[in-house]
Amino acid sequence: MLPGETAVISGFRDDTLSVKLLEMGLLPGTVVRFNFSAPLGDPICITVSGFDLSLRVSEASSITILN
Repeated sequence: MLPGETAVISGFRDDTLSVKLLEMGLLPGTVVRFNFSAPLGDPICITVSGFDLSLRVSEASSITILN
């Protein structure tokens, strides 16, 4: 995704990590917006349910989305 783009969460690739992401509010069907990545590319910042959330790229890559 590019900065400013939005997508809808459809699920997760990693069942173990999905528990942590669900607890942070990343629920299937939720709209997320990609804000920016750090200068070296990791972590990234997304907006979900009105709050900004920083995720490692390895965590974010386990999220499946619908554009």
